[in-house]
Amino acid sequence: MTLRKLQTAPSLVEVGTPPASAGRRRAQGPWYGLAFSLPMLVWQLAFFVFPLAFLLTISFWVVRNFRMQPSFEWLNWSYVLSRGYFWDAYLHTLAMASGATLLISLVAFPCAYAIAFKFRASARQLAILLLVTPFFTSYLVRTYSWQVFLSDNGILNALFGQLGIGALPMLNSSFGTFVGYFTLCLPLAVVLQLFSLMYLDRSLVEAAHNLGCGRLRTVLQVVLPSARVGIVVAALFCFILCFGDFVSPLYLGGGQPPTLSTLIADTTKAGQQWPRAAVIACMMIATLLLVAFAAVRFAYRRRA
Repeated sequence: MTLRKLQTAPSLVEVGTPPASAGRRRAQGPWYGLAFSLPMLVWQLAFFVFPLAFLLTISFWVVRNFRMQPSFEWLNWSYVLSRGYFWDAYLHTLAMASGATLLISLVAFPCAYAIAFKFRASARQLAILLLVTPFFTSYLVRTYSWQVFLSDNGILNALFGQLGIGALPMLNSSFGTFVGYFTLCLPLAVVLQLFSLMYLDRSLVEAAHNLGCGRLRTVLQVVLPSARVGIVVAALFCFILCFGDFVSPLYLGGGQPPTLSTLIADTTKAGQQWPRAAVIACMMIATLLLVAFAAVRFAYRRRA
């Protein structure tokens, strides 16, 4: 009887002694994760935190005899924030970026929806390849090519002349700036929305149809809420790129009225006022951070 109890009793290794592999995992876990996350941490410190800290620091410096001198004065902040042209450029940039983000998102969603739900797998792969192809060339080159199309004597106005329509002022206008924004952001927005829609649970769509929902109601009440993260992140990328873009407002929009990016360039040329340009850049970064935090919070907010 005693021998049988000893044979059936659990051993000390099974009860009181934890496995050696578990101890090693606990010991290696934090260092193992830190080793893999270290490159990202170094990247953020070297190319975001340190440059941002330096930018904020020089915004308090002063320029004397066309030379920056280390100091800590609020002169640059009070000068820039008290100027009406800065707030005009700020509101103009905010309105242009917001409008472009809204239009790009509205155009990108039907494209992404059609590719995700209507295309076959082979056609979907080809569509993704075609969406990535524009990024093989420089954005500046694509912007210059639009000047050939949008100028007064360009290709589009030549076609309009053949149709009996007069020349339309498309270059050096807000329309030209929006064309540049679409060139920059539309393929990226479609790709981000597409990846979100591709991994959507199709059983939810089927259940909505079985319950009597039409296509439009299914899209509004099932597809959009389920793909909210991808749609919001795509819109956030569009806003960031449009808000800080320098090429399209200058080469397609003519630089008038100025955006914040062109205002930075003009400020640096006026007496080497890099500290004042740093103030404008800090205001841009603060705006983008607020928008980014608000967008991410909205994207990952739990549904009621």
